[in-house]
Amino acid sequence: MNKFQRLEEITKLVNRKGTVRISEIMEAFGVTDMTVRRDLLELEEQGVLKKIHGGARSHSAFQYREISHKEKHTLNIEEKRHIAKLAANLIEEGDTVFLGPGTTVESLAEEINHQRLSVVTNCLPVFNILLKKKSETFKVFLLGGEMRKVTESFVGEITNTSLEKMHFGKLFFSANGTKENDVMTSTVEEGYTQRLALSRSVEQYLLLDSSKVGKEDFSVFCQLSQLTAVITDKQDDEKITQLSKWTEVIN
Repeated sequence: MNKFQRLEEITKLVNRKGTVRISEIMEAFGVTDMTVRRDLLELEEQGVLKKIHGGARSHSAFQYREISHKEKHTLNIEEKRHIAKLAANLIEEGDTVFLGPGTTVESLAEEINHQRLSVVTNCLPVFNILLKKKSETFKVFLLGGEMRKVTESFVGEITNTSLEKMHFGKLFFSANGTKENDVMTSTVEEGYTQRLALSRSVEQYLLLDSSKVGKEDFSVFCQLSQLTAVITDKQDDEKITQLSKWTEVIN
């Protein structure tokens, strides 16, 4: 087995197991500790995996640190625009819509150019985008509450009490990851608010770029099988197939 074949096999092993120790790789491929360390460094530089103490972790494994709102703006920009355009086409004049937090949902807010619409959101950046489009027939409402700095969204009792009194025709939201049928985010509080908004909506659309398929996070807040559809990009046929086991996929 040459070096490039070994790197490919190490990548498959890490992605399959989530995390793997140096000793496991040494035993599996009959190479030295130093060789494994060089291989892992090269794969990390390629963005394939993350080196950890004594081994490596797949980027598809559990997300230990919640990515900040600012960082998310730099990731998968074209994919998010593609998803946003598809989502905007599902909105009709006169709809009452809920938009959750997330940079993909912000892209959707940018794409919305309807004349008659009522939009409710608990995300400050989404509200600020839509506020510029506000008119007598284009109404925008921001739910208050406790603000999460990481996502710049409002959660908690005040937000949830408001949501309990509302109904929406369509809801568009995002997530930090999906694995099998589970849809996940980083905190129980934000997950609960999203779950409540889902329960108040007739149609529910998850905006999810394909890099998040197979990623785990802390809190499961809904199931793919409960949703109207997932809207995603065309980057990975295998991941689209995974999603389509549970719900309709729009891409």
